[in-house]
Amino acid sequence: MRSEGGVGLFIGLSVLILPVLCPGTTAFSTPSPNHIEISSKSTLFLKHHLTSDEGSGAAEQRSSLQICSRRSVLPKVSGLAFLPVLSSVSNVPPANAAVGGLAEFADANAILQGVTVDVADQSQQDAMIEFLVTGFDFKVLRRRKIGSVTDTWLGFGPEQLSIPEGFTLPVSSFSEYGGHASINIRYDAMTMDAFYKKGDNAPGNNVAYLQVGVPQYRISQMVKNGGNILDAFGIVDVVSPCGLPIRGIIGIRPDPIMFIALNCQDVKVVKSFYEQLGFVEQEYPYARPSNGTGQFEPPQPKNSVYLAPTPNSMGILLLPLDKKKKITPNPVMRTLNVVYTPSQGSDINGAGESMVVQDPSSIGISFTSAGNFEKEEQATSIKRTD
Repeated sequence: MRSEGGVGLFIGLSVLILPVLCPGTTAFSTPSPNHIEISSKSTLFLKHHLTSDEGSGAAEQRSSLQICSRRSVLPKVSGLAFLPVLSSVSNVPPANAAVGGLAEFADANAILQGVTVDVADQSQQDAMIEFLVTGFDFKVLRRRKIGSVTDTWLGFGPEQLSIPEGFTLPVSSFSEYGGHASINIRYDAMTMDAFYKKGDNAPGNNVAYLQVGVPQYRISQMVKNGGNILDAFGIVDVVSPCGLPIRGIIGIRPDPIMFIALNCQDVKVVKSFYEQLGFVEQEYPYARPSNGTGQFEPPQPKNSVYLAPTPNSMGILLLPLDKKKKITPNPVMRTLNVVYTPSQGSDINGAGESMVVQDPSSIGISFTSAGNFEKEEQATSIKRTD
């Protein structure tokens, strides 16, 4: 594996047995130019690390995680979690800490936190924001402008990796809890690229759709703001104003952003790639009690695989593509965003930069440390009064 400047970086993937205490659900900074290609010559390895030593601080943390949140209505599970750790060439001990302070993420030290999409101009940026807000009830969570680049994060609740101040059990709703995923809309005023033309089908085919499970959606508002409706019988399949395909399910989820579905030339190859990054095959999530047996939510697609670093974060659905078709990248999809806890005593993102790898379906995956993510989230959050 290599990075710019010839500095070698290894991705150490730790295996740590931890119980999942209280199942539940979960933007990220602009990708830096430090792209790292994973090839057959790259070094990907597993560090098996089990520890029996535990200080009083760790014991207190574990005890505090026993406090169940509103998401504890979901069944308790336990098992193996493959925990990704980004480490330097030096022999730094692998990470053994959860991401943030939420009980839902106690079983892993990484989460899939959201996606970043590119828009071509300001009108497309505004249309995309209005499309999500009025069509699916997204909320604008954060904003940031650096130079020519404007980032806007939208989701259904706080992204912070701890319990928000003011959240009260059992009074507060899911939308007031932490750990929500988000969509980062990135607009660069200097770009000359026309990523997507309004009204067209989605460009490329590596992104099948982003699935959200919401109590309601408004097709009229989707159309008004430039959405291209493909299907609206029971569920809605729509190409958003920026070219990101979205599937809407009427249902209830702790975090309505459920997963992103990716088309794969070879599901086994892509699955193996994500497993090396710490993703684990999980039970397929549903937004309705019928669990895919009714007309308003389809069952898990045949021969597909659902992966996530933890059952309680956003996940990835791998779909088999017709062998006769070739994978073509969707230019609006910039990255999937992973937030992780670094190895003890190290943080390769200490300067605020991110590392980006690319999966076999040409999807970029960006990594940022939990510490940097929390600083960024606090600095860019929009204080809400509603």
